[in-house]
Parts: sequence; structure tokens; C-alpha cells
Amino acid sequence: MKLLFPLLIIALLGASCKEVKDDSKDKKEAQIDTAASAANSYPDALTQVFEAHGGLDIWKLQRTLKFTLPKKNTDEVHTIDLYSRKDRIDATDYSMGFDGEDVWLHDPMNKYEGDPVFYHNLMFYFYAMPFVLADDGIEYQKAEPLKFEGMSYQGYRIQYEPGVGVSPEDEYYLYYDPGTMRMEWLGYTVTYGKDGPSDDVHWIRYNDWQLINGVYLPASISWYNYENGKPTDMRNKVIFKNINLRSTPMDPSFFKKPEGAEIAIQE
Repeated sequence: MKLLFPLLIIALLGASCKEVKDDSKDKKEAQIDTAASAANSYPDALTQVFEAHGGLDIWKLQRTLKFTLPKKNTDEVHTIDLYSRKDRIDATDYSMGFDGEDVWLHDPMNKYEGDPVFYHNLMFYFYAMPFVLADDGIEYQKAEPLKFEGMSYQGYRIQYEPGVGVSPEDEYYLYYDPGTMRMEWLGYTVTYGKDGPSDDVHWIRYNDWQLINGVYLPASISWYNYENGKPTDMRNKVIFKNINLRSTPMDPSFFKKPEGAEIAIQE
């Protein structure tokens, strides 16, 4: 997995995004072949979940994902290269991104108060469920069913191989509706900046899907309060707008560290 969730939770800064044509038939066919062979490495039910969302073959043909995340004082525009996992966030007063080597932050007025290393691709991973759970370096185990409001959801416990990402001890729980096979819940622990694993499971509900260029992606996701490790009632909802998913890449210069930006250091 290329820089997975460093876990958890802005109008373009005048950057003109020129698209680069990438119409290579051979490359697209190779992506389909890779998806077909990779499907054999996933649990059968998880493969059905991917298929219920449009399938890994369609997902792996996509190159660029872009969405707007409304915030209290600004909108954040998130842009991700799905092959390289380079990314960029543009807000009114700041921008940040990953250029393939370093996380950078451009914040001339010191308006950003978070940790860019933690945040720069966080919402991408929450948004691109369940497809990011097909990345490399993941181990799957059947989980105990999750019962909520009379419904029993089946699922998997997901762990990462040692050395994968900045928080390899994080754990995730994907639960799906056995009737539709679509993802319904994500449970996760947070170990970023901490020593050792955690048993404090947070919960996000995925029950607002929309069809975008052949695959189902969330229109919104909802964080839930929890008790004894299980979700109880909704705490807050995050809405995604202006979603664009396409097979063409951004110009490579788009993700480069801009003049005046600084390399971000893990806090």
C-alpha cells in the first residue's frame, strides 16, 4: 500500500491544472490483467464487496480522483494520482501535498493548525473505500459480525504487514450488508504518534453511495459515537462535493512542492 492512512481527519491557489492524455491501450489492458490476478488473493466475500462497488478492474483504470471537502472557514480541494498516490490539497489560505518523496506544506499566513504528514491523504483513504483495502501489504481475517439496530453485518479485520506506511499497527474493520454486499461500516484504531497497538475502535458509517464513472463512491460518510467498542449514534457527517474520477493524469508538475513551501516533518 502506498502511504496508507496516516490516520485521521481548500479554492485552488491559482494553480492551472493541465491534463495529460494517457490513452495507452496496452496500459489499460495490463491494469485489467493485474486486477483479475489480484482478485484471487482476496477473501471471496471481499471480492464480492469490490464487485458490488463496480469492481477492481474498473477502479484500476482510473488515474485521477478529485473532490471538494467543505470546511467551516474554507473548502479543501483534494486531488490524488491513483497510480503513484501523489496528492495535493488546495485551500483558500494554504496548500499541502505529497510529491512522491516528501510531504510539503505551503502556509504563508500560518493558518493551517494540523499535521500535514497525518492529514495530507487521510480523507482520500476514507473516501476511496472499499477500493484502498485492495492495496498491497494487507492481511485479512474474518471478524465477528457487527450488530446494529437489528441488522447483522459481516466483515473482516484488516491489518498491515510490518513496515507498511507510517502507522502499520493500525487496524481496520470493514463490514458489509450481506444483502447488497456493499460496504456499510469502517472501524479503525489510531496509533499514529503513539507506542504500540490500540484497542480503541472508532466507527464511520458508509450508507450514502453514488455512481461515479462506473464505480460506487460515497456522497457522504458519518462518524458515530461508540460504547464498548461498538457504534451507538451519529456524531457528525462529512459531505463530498464536485467529485471527479477519470482515467487521465494531471500534469506531473501539479504535485511538485511549490516555491515557498516547506517539507513537513512528522510530529
